[in-house]
Amino acid sequence: MTGLTQLYLFAFAAFMLHSCSDSDKEKSVFSTKKKIVKGKDLDTYAKKHIKLQLRIPNSEKFTYQIYKEHLDSDGKMDAIISVNRSEYALMEAKKSPNPAKLAELGFMGNYNYLFYYDGGLDLISPPLTIPSSPLVPLKVEFKSISSPDFKDFSVDFRIRNASYKDIYTISNHSPLRIFQWKNFDGLGNKSEVAYSIQFSVIGQYSNFRDILIYEGNIKSIPSNADLNTYEPEIEATKNLVHTFFYLDKEGKYFTKK
Repeated sequence: MTGLTQLYLFAFAAFMLHSCSDSDKEKSVFSTKKKIVKGKDLDTYAKKHIKLQLRIPNSEKFTYQIYKEHLDSDGKMDAIISVNRSEYALMEAKKSPNPAKLAELGFMGNYNYLFYYDGGLDLISPPLTIPSSPLVPLKVEFKSISSPDFKDFSVDFRIRNASYKDIYTISNHSPLRIFQWKNFDGLGNKSEVAYSIQFSVIGQYSNFRDILIYEGNIKSIPSNADLNTYEPEIEATKNLVHTFFYLDKEGKYFTKK
């Protein structure tokens, strides 16, 4: 691992630690910045909100995706909005003294974002930055983990030839990250590892379903695949590596081993 790679990963770890610290304070993301979207179409308004919050000029092309789902118990439709600024990342790389090194690292940086739309409050949150490679947009999926009455969500993101999954629930009108694990790491290398992240039917110690981590096998990778962007197919084995259970008092997942 190069020194520059270590620097990026250290910065990433520092961000995630800061993110957990903020979450533990149980403060709503709407407490400091509010943007009322009452009476406006979410699809139309989201782009304006993104540009304002991220200070994106009219000349920059960026992509965003709105994923609508019920994310809390108020019965109102909520949404997760993912944003990708790959064009901006490439422009910034060209200005750097060593663009080739940045390309080798997958242009790792602050170019992927999440916004949370709370249907009950009718507000769009400030951005949640996901330090990752802009070459691969964030992958958002929904699953009932904390309650069968609404959904929680996961976010997959890339750091070079590795992929991570963050799992969030909505707490106090804010996305609260409750778990993180690798989907795979060292893709295409001798150190390659992969996992299948699954869920129990019921939780052992709370209403949150347990998270089951199974060892996985990566199917054959094409010889011409870009290992920084290729999405491999992972086949789960029967080897259960970890079982994580949620503790309400701590607000996150733990494992016995």
